Order: sequence, then structure tokens, then C-alpha cells
Amino acid sequence: MLNVRRQFLNPILFPSPLRMVWAAYEESAEGILWRDIAASLGRVFQGFGIGALIAVPLGCATGYFRRLDDWVDPIVELFRPIPPLALLPLFIIWLGIGEIAKVLLIAFSTFFPIFLNTTEGVRATDPIHVRAALSLGANRWQIFGNVIVRSALPNIIVGLRLGFALGFFVLVAAELIAADSGLGYRIQESRNFFLVDRMFVGAAVIGVLGFTFNLVLRRLEDLLLRWRTTIVPEHG
Repeated sequence: MLNVRRQFLNPILFPSPLRMVWAAYEESAEGILWRDIAASLGRVFQGFGIGALIAVPLGCATGYFRRLDDWVDPIVELFRPIPPLALLPLFIIWLGIGEIAKVLLIAFSTFFPIFLNTTEGVRATDPIHVRAALSLGANRWQIFGNVIVRSALPNIIVGLRLGFALGFFVLVAAELIAADSGLGYRIQESRNFFLVDRMFVGAAVIGVLGFTFNLVLRRLEDLLLRWRTTIVPEHG
């Protein structure tokens, strides 16, 4: 029983936290870790930015203009079920293994959760708020910018959070296959040399980066949506 337990907890396959900290220190001292973080973040932010810049305005317009929705929705629903990783070989064939293929693949994957959440947020606008703005003399574009977009902000931010998480997932998968830098590439290289502690370091860094960005978006949501604060009436 003792031998089985020792085999299950083989330190080569399950390095101790201290060993992983030391591996992270070695990569940091060599500059490898920082280069990989910079490479991965550069790709994910570029792809995420492109996807968000297209998805948010298009989602707002699609949710607001019914005729546009009749054109855009079938196209989105046609491509949305396709897993982004299934398109990775095509992106590599079309664009090579350079940065453009990875960035556009991330943009493709982040577009759908951002677009869908934005569209649903616009459609879920309370009609009472729209009628109140009309009664105060607001025109259609003022209602769109000051009522509908503000009302959709919670959904937009949720879409951004989901899109960034999916973008990081696709990025690492792309780096595992076609890259010479980045956290995904480093995990793959560590696997080839059976450096399990460095594989854990790469995975942990990805988790920390994702958690940090999600926290930033949560704080941004609290800042932009202070008007959602519930007012509890005082009882005298």
C-alpha cells in the first residue's frame, strides 16, 4: 500500500509547490517567462481587441435594428457552432504560422460571446425606460446612446469576460501547434523535455493572467455601472 501511494505521488509527475516556485524563479531569471507572457498577452489583446471592436457595435446595431438582425443573425448562427480550433489548420494554410493567423483566430473566437451578449442586452432594455426618454423629448439616437447602450452594459461586460477567457483558451491551443514563443509553446516544449514543473508553471501563469483580467473587468463594471446601486428606502 505504501509503495502504491509513493508511486501515485511520484515527485517527477507531481512536483512539490516549492519545486514549481523554483522553476518559476529559474524561468524568470533567464527572462524566458517574461518573454512568453509578453508574447501571449500581445496576441490575446490584439485578437480580443479586434473581436470586441467588431462585436460590440454590430451587436448594438443588430439588437436595435430588426432588419439588420434578419441579415446578421443567420450568418452568425451558421458560424457560431464551429469550434475555433477546427479552423486552426485552415488559418495556418491561409495565413501561415505567423502572428496574423493566431490573432485572427482569437478575434474569431472572442467575437461570438461578445456579440451575443451585447445583442441580448440591447433587446432586454426595459420599454418603460425608452418611453420615459421619449416623453422627455429624446430622439432616436439619444435613446440609443443614453438608454439602450447603458442598459446593455452589464451584458456587454459579461460578454467581454467570456470572450477574453475563450480567447486565452484558443491562444494557448494555437501556440501548442504553431508558435516559437508564448506560454502555450513553453508548455509544449516542457512536455517534450519532460519538465513537468515548468508545465505547471505555464498553466499557473495562464490562470493568474485570466483571473487578473477578469478582476479588472469586474472593477470596470462596478465603476461604469454605479447607477445600478440598489437604494434601500429608510423606514421611519
